[in-house]
Amino acid sequence: MVRSGNVIKQQPKMLLLAKGNIRLRKWRLILVERAETKGTTSFGKRHNKSHTACRRCGKVSYHIQKKTCSSCGYPNKKMRQYNWGQKAKGRRTVGTGRMRYLKDMTRKFKNGFREGTQAKKQIKAT
Repeated sequence: MVRSGNVIKQQPKMLLLAKGNIRLRKWRLILVERAETKGTTSFGKRHNKSHTACRRCGKVSYHIQKKTCSSCGYPNKKMRQYNWGQKAKGRRTVGTGRMRYLKDMTRKFKNGFREGTQAKKQIKAT
């Protein structure tokens, strides 16, 4: 017979208790107290998933029941960001991705955004 929290055991002949190793040689019902643990035993009970991968940010932060992402705020149109999370803002700001368009802008700006011209041939000075 087993109950949650405290355990009731029924065993023949020899029984070792959690406290003090007391041996009993007869059939008895004994209540063994177990300490409330927050560690190893509790981790074995975690098999339900509350979060799954988010479509927008890709993190496993999309709450299945709430239907919102705790990282990027999806499905809200605006990305979730707070001033108290400066490091988090820096991880997803401009310049952290490929910058397919912006990486050419500094060079184009330097040349005055010219288009449709050919560069002049440079002649070696002799």
